[in-house]
Amino acid sequence: MAENTDDRLRLLIERVERLEEEKKGISDDIRDVYNEAKAVGYDVKIMRQIVRIRKLKPDDRREMEMILDTYKAALGIE
Repeated sequence: MAENTDDRLRLLIERVERLEEEKKGISDDIRDVYNEAKAVGYDVKIMRQIVRIRKLKPDDRREMEMILDTYKAALGIE
């Protein structure tokens, strides 16, 4: 029984390690895309913001924008 448990644990650890390597590879690929965008003149900081915004649900995005507008108005921005 203990041997099966040890094998199972080892397999799970190895899966996590493979996934971590894949994650690193994907992160490197994303960084390369941003570097390419920067090289042709795009603002990477703004692109990252757009990516974050596009992940939001439409209702969450509208709520965030309304709160942002409220805060900006309260601070006299724009």
